[in-house]
Amino acid sequence: MKWAMIFGITILTALILWYELPKINQNQKKDKYVLIALSAMSWVLAVLLLFFPNMPGPTELVDQIYKPLGKLLE
Repeated sequence: MKWAMIFGITILTALILWYELPKINQNQKKDKYVLIALSAMSWVLAVLLLFFPNMPGPTELVDQIYKPLGKLLE
């Protein structure tokens, strides 16, 4: 079942790239690289969340970093 969802995420990502890449001019190579990189990172994050739904979010990371600092300031 998860493989079907991965396939769906892959198809959706490919459709977004197929739609957006032709709209970027030929001279804007950096923009194309950024679009591809962001799409790849989004795909990886979506697959990770599919396999590990209880993965901690970025707010929990910030909380772990700044909690000792908050105790120091009290």
